[in-house]
Amino acid sequence: MRRKSFTRAIGTLLLTTLPLLLAGCGSALLDSRGQIGHEQTRLILTAFGLMLLVVIPVIGMTLWFAVRYRRSNKSAVYQPDWAHSNAIEVVVWLIPCVIIAILATLTWKTTHSLDPHKPLESDADPMEIQVVSLDWKWLFIYPEEGIATVNEVAFPEDVPVRFRVTSGSVMNSFFIPRLGSQIYAMAGMDNDVHLIADEQGTYPGRSTNYSGSGFAGMTFDAIAMSPEGFDDWVAKARESDKSLTFPEQYDHLALPTRDVPVKYFSEISPGLYEDILQSFHTGREADDASSSDGKALLNAKAAE
Repeated sequence: MRRKSFTRAIGTLLLTTLPLLLAGCGSALLDSRGQIGHEQTRLILTAFGLMLLVVIPVIGMTLWFAVRYRRSNKSAVYQPDWAHSNAIEVVVWLIPCVIIAILATLTWKTTHSLDPHKPLESDADPMEIQVVSLDWKWLFIYPEEGIATVNEVAFPEDVPVRFRVTSGSVMNSFFIPRLGSQIYAMAGMDNDVHLIADEQGTYPGRSTNYSGSGFAGMTFDAIAMSPEGFDDWVAKARESDKSLTFPEQYDHLALPTRDVPVKYFSEISPGLYEDILQSFHTGREADDASSSDGKALLNAKAAE
């Protein structure tokens, strides 16, 4: 009896403390800002609700069966020879099939409507920000403004932003959860994702693809500002005494470092992003040429 009371007390304590443990948790995907983020949140909740159409009845029936057919219930009907019911078979198979068909249709439609490469419709002119993942930091290049930053990116609210994304090292994944889609960053590949923020604020961003021992600190702040605030931010970046030239200063920045603070570069090399992309293609072409020369030499020696 004492053991039962102790077990019941422990269970009650766990159920009481669980909400307190979860009170500090949050879900960026469900607290979205911007067109893409809102659509993805709606898709998640819709899919979750459809799946609950199966889960909730199963949980309810499990509890009901446990109570109704408990050992002490002498009024429960005992039918040891029962084996099949067409009505149950129809319900068990038809409902999941209908839910899967609806989910498949939603997935097909949203795969096209939420395509990360698809430009967003807006009355405002879009802007371009170029993103380079490094070990272990993020480089943001503003080609029109002629500036660059590390681990901080800013843009006006209600303005579509095309992020061109690549990597100066290993593969990474660029993700601002509250704004929407993630996109992979790979060396020598020019990828892109279109996002927009409909509310001012600071939104955490990070890499979601493990890239080494400094991965945990590879985070950045995405700041949505008013147009005036963005102009002030650009002016602040232009006051920096740092410049970023390719390849000298860029190669130094690209060295593996951890927990890098925010940096601003008031001057950058023209076409910096394209130079970073081309550096990998140039290296590949040199390797191919070297391989071709080696094969030609071996063929010549064989012919002799």
